[in-house]
Amino acid sequence: MAVDIDRELLKGSISLLLLSLLSRGEMYGYEIFQEASRRSAQAFEFKEGTLYPALHQLEKRGLIKAAWRTGDNGRERRYYSLTVKGKKAAKQYERQWQHLTGAVKAVLESN
Repeated sequence: MAVDIDRELLKGSISLLLLSLLSRGEMYGYEIFQEASRRSAQAFEFKEGTLYPALHQLEKRGLIKAAWRTGDNGRERRYYSLTVKGKKAAKQYERQWQHLTGAVKAVLESN
């Protein structure tokens, strides 16, 4: 059963999702979109107006870096990868997320 996810709930987790995806290796924008969608069984389908501003914010904060390269098909693409600071942030965000979701689950399950 598909559930529409409130944008406000998603907004707080975009950085975590992007850092987690990039912790597995560098990707270009559309590849990030595809991987997020595939890994979440289509629960996360970023729009360009969400994905690219979030990537630019992470870059501005020094958590990711971007470089233009020519892909296998001869097309220029901007590839994103984690910086050292970004790798540390990805681990920290994941720990925080695990703690938060555990606490929320405990509240939701208590009667």
